[in-house]
Amino acid sequence: MKNINTRMDELTQKAKDFYAIAPEEYNRFNIKRGLRNQDGSGVLAGFTNISEVHGYVVSEDEKTSIEGELAYRGYDINDLLQNAGIDKRFGFEEICYLLLMGTLPTKEELETFCEYLAENRELPEYFTEDMILKAPSRDIMNKMARSVLTLYSYDDEPDLCTIENIMRQSLQLIARMPLVAVYGYSAKKHHFEHKSLILHQPKPHLSIAENLLRMLNPTKEFTALDAEVLDTTLMLHAEHGGGNNSAFTCRVLSSSGTDTYSAIAGAISSLKGPKHGGANLQVVRMMDNIMKNVSDWSNDSQIYDYLEKIVRKKANDKSGLIYGMGHAVYTLSDPRTTILKAKAEKLSKEKGLDAEFDLYNRVEKLAPQVFADVKGSGKDLCANVDFYSGFVYNTLNIPTEMYTPIFAISRTAGWCAHRIEEVLCGGRIIRPAYKSLCKNKSKTYVPLEQR
Repeated sequence: MKNINTRMDELTQKAKDFYAIAPEEYNRFNIKRGLRNQDGSGVLAGFTNISEVHGYVVSEDEKTSIEGELAYRGYDINDLLQNAGIDKRFGFEEICYLLLMGTLPTKEELETFCEYLAENRELPEYFTEDMILKAPSRDIMNKMARSVLTLYSYDDEPDLCTIENIMRQSLQLIARMPLVAVYGYSAKKHHFEHKSLILHQPKPHLSIAENLLRMLNPTKEFTALDAEVLDTTLMLHAEHGGGNNSAFTCRVLSSSGTDTYSAIAGAISSLKGPKHGGANLQVVRMMDNIMKNVSDWSNDSQIYDYLEKIVRKKANDKSGLIYGMGHAVYTLSDPRTTILKAKAEKLSKEKGLDAEFDLYNRVEKLAPQVFADVKGSGKDLCANVDFYSGFVYNTLNIPTEMYTPIFAISRTAGWCAHRIEEVLCGGRIIRPAYKSLCKNKSKTYVPLEQR
């Protein structure tokens, strides 16, 4: 008899043969692959009043690139960050309020909101021991999704889909997500790498950014600049329109009438993918590879040559991708990248990482030309937020396993806002159509003994 591996290989190949769909079929039936139009723009699936992502304009069927714009509830992201900086305060909590409530809070409203978050940071009794420490995961995003699903069991009204109940659940999830992620990371290090188990409790008077840094560092130490920069990344990642994969996942699930925990767990699972939130880790791995294979980081010619090898699938992971470059909407620039790059430069000077930052800057400038020369494409290409976020996290001494979880911690606010909007305004279960290539009733059933 054939061994089990050989049999499985044969079964897999047989399945591949039957699953195959010729690429030309998509064009023949005008199928919107990835829910994208032929020009790369997204298929309109609904309305949202939560945020706007703008990277091009279409006039008389011609697409024109523009500098990228991002607005939360009508407020430009640059204004939101600038004003938080002027007041010398942490802005992520204000962003959460804005996304959920639709308006900027008064001072009293913001204080009350922050107090509510502080009161709900603690996880349910025995949750840390039973759910996190006794069932560690090698992947923190997986642990976050499982933990969110388990929180359903600790809610007295988990399935009630009134806006009041969803808002309560949303605020509790925003408050608890940092602990779920950090404790999940600590459990992973302890169980799989035999490191000492250190769990720091959050402090009610600290911001989410400060608590994250405090809980992640065994000595609880962090600088004011560290907290400022992490708060900025949380503000930038909090929301990005209803069409991004994880927000759309949340809306699809919410449209079915399912509970908040299931919808948010689904969004986390989507964000985990390397084509979505996991991209920042791919950037760091790629840059490490470039650093090892380019002898002179200040030589544009050497960098160009190695980037060309990457695009030709001869270097790095041989995917042909320069991670962190390009975006589904942004063309000339990603406004989040512009902001984060300035913070990255500031951090690099303080941490003595000027050479590393300069290499990132050179790769960003050279990558579009490499793509144009190799692919023969005149498409506008800019660095997206993932290009510098990994560098920033590294300078903050945040472990790589936490890069995408921090993205999820921030994006929870946006997901919850989209869930509320979908429940209030959607009204119909989301169900796109798929064109069947099966020939209806054309096959005759053959009895088992005759096959």
